[in-house]
Amino acid sequence: MERRDHLMIIAEILRIARKGVKKTHLVYKANLNHALLEKYLVKLEKQGLISRSNESERKIQTTERGKQFIEKYLNLQTVLPF
Repeated sequence: MERRDHLMIIAEILRIARKGVKKTHLVYKANLNHALLEKYLVKLEKQGLISRSNESERKIQTTERGKQFIEKYLNLQTVLPF
């Protein structure tokens, strides 16, 4: 199994959270443990790439800036396939 780099993990988190998702769902879909996911979420929130709702559902959602990041990341992958 190939290791994922940080950008790949970030893009995956942002892709999964596009429509809003609970943290547990994100853990399973992104194949990360809770502690590691939380480290990424803190960084992504500080950068304005995700937002967390304070509602009872506590959803994580990709912001417009995060969606722009995904688009640019995917475009870069088509130009420079790794």
